[in-house]
Amino acid sequence: MQDLVERPWLKAKLDGRYAIPPPEKRPVYALLTDSAKMHPDNLCIHYQGRNFTYAEVDEISSRFASALVSLGVKKGDRVAIFMPNIPQLVFAYFGVLKAGGIVVMCNPIYKEKELEYQLRDSGAEIVVATRTVVKGLDLFGSLEACRGRLSLRHVIATSVTDYLPPLKKRLAGLVGVKDKPRADTLDFVKLIGSNPPLGAPVGVDPVSDIALLQYTGGTTGIAKGAMLTHYNLVSNAVYGDYLFPVTEKDVSLCALPLFHIYGMTVTMNMPIAVGASIVLLPSFHVEEVMKTIQKMKVTLFSGAPAMYIAINSKPEAKNFDLRSVRACMSGGSALPPAVRKKFMALTGGNLVEGYGLSETSPVTHVNPLTNGVVKDGSIGPPFSETDAMVVDIADRSKILSMGEAGELAVKGPQVMKGYWNHKEETDAVLKDGWFLTGDIAKMDEDGYFYIVDRKKDMINVGGFKVYPREVEDILFEHPDIKEAGVIGVPDDFSGEAVKAFVVLKDPDKKLTEQEVIDFCLKRLAKFKAPKKVEFVKDLPKTLIGKVLRRKLRELTPQRS
Repeated sequence: MQDLVERPWLKAKLDGRYAIPPPEKRPVYALLTDSAKMHPDNLCIHYQGRNFTYAEVDEISSRFASALVSLGVKKGDRVAIFMPNIPQLVFAYFGVLKAGGIVVMCNPIYKEKELEYQLRDSGAEIVVATRTVVKGLDLFGSLEACRGRLSLRHVIATSVTDYLPPLKKRLAGLVGVKDKPRADTLDFVKLIGSNPPLGAPVGVDPVSDIALLQYTGGTTGIAKGAMLTHYNLVSNAVYGDYLFPVTEKDVSLCALPLFHIYGMTVTMNMPIAVGASIVLLPSFHVEEVMKTIQKMKVTLFSGAPAMYIAINSKPEAKNFDLRSVRACMSGGSALPPAVRKKFMALTGGNLVEGYGLSETSPVTHVNPLTNGVVKDGSIGPPFSETDAMVVDIADRSKILSMGEAGELAVKGPQVMKGYWNHKEETDAVLKDGWFLTGDIAKMDEDGYFYIVDRKKDMINVGGFKVYPREVEDILFEHPDIKEAGVIGVPDDFSGEAVKAFVVLKDPDKKLTEQEVIDFCLKRLAKFKAPKKVEFVKDLPKTLIGKVLRRKLRELTPQRS
């Protein structure tokens, strides 16, 4: 099959991506330890006015690794990280890997059922979490609610204020940040202080040993852990550094969530691999982002289209000096050409669209940033050392020709080993090293690829994937709802939003759109909850009673 693949991208005048030598096969933690040896005094993390050098981050993560080993963590044990973008996430991530563990990243806004499923499925026995209540939002609440049903050996708790500068730490309570005591937990900072740095990281095989379980809905409604090896992650980060290119003098803004594979690779692992600086923001707030770019002279800013749209839409943007930005990547959903052009005019930097998935660490395609043509609407040619082809949806053994639309398949060092404990689902998407993405694409004469549709019903909300069945199951729990169907609809901010079609048990019942949305918000992460609800008399179905989502889409005006 591989010999039949047309590769016109190899003939295109690009950025040298296909001449880059394969990265050294090393563990993910070596990205940090090697940079700490070469650039010990370089700024690694800037967080809310607090600075951490590479030497400091390396030592703290080694102390945490030592603490984990003392708690009984052995090679291959799963350790979950359940927190927002704070320095402790970075310390814990590299600490788990140094201890030989497998990182399980958990979305910090997950509700009880979502978190319980992920912890149970992964077999994680230790969780590192935040104990803080931020403006009424209890970041620990979901874990507290499901903990009694899980076989957790230890919960390590930390505060979002633990590593703030002294003044900001004292003022935190005035802005609604409060620590809440948590029973039967170990204190993160005390563990760091009471354990010496680990003498040497636990040895791993970079090619075969798993570093990360990255959960994704994939092509079915069941959340599955994509098994990403150390080399999957290392190769994606190192190749990304070559193509941007990133050096130790760069300043990377991290506003993407680090529990997401896009943020993890592009805004954490890539800068750390070369000794660059990371400016860490807890979340994306447009004015804070613009102030930070101006103050810290940010040179690299990668995000989702919604982030670029938000900045473009702010009239105040012209009052900020954003001209330090030189390189940006957009991913998660389609980047409108007008958005790209306006953002580049604001910053003077280059913004290019790429493509990837949790199963591919994530980048498989990206437009040339420095040398080569950028094509609007395209995800670009394949990444370094990556093969791609378009196959027939009905017959995956048939490779389609240029311009024909079919399922996108990719092969390369970034492709996962498979899904954790899900062999049947693994076999359905991995064939001879080729990963079937489930996305419909076509390729042009220069080897640039275009995503034209989705084979699966997955809804892409700002880069986060939502499976309709999961939302429908929650809607069915409402005592007044008889039937429900869920689809994705165009959204100017997040690319797509969740829309629910609802049939009431009693047509005379006065149930409002907001009441349905609020019901879901109590049971689902915000990005999964419906943004729109339409009440209908019945749902279009097949003869066997399956809801026809295609017909639901026809009922909803689509953006041209």
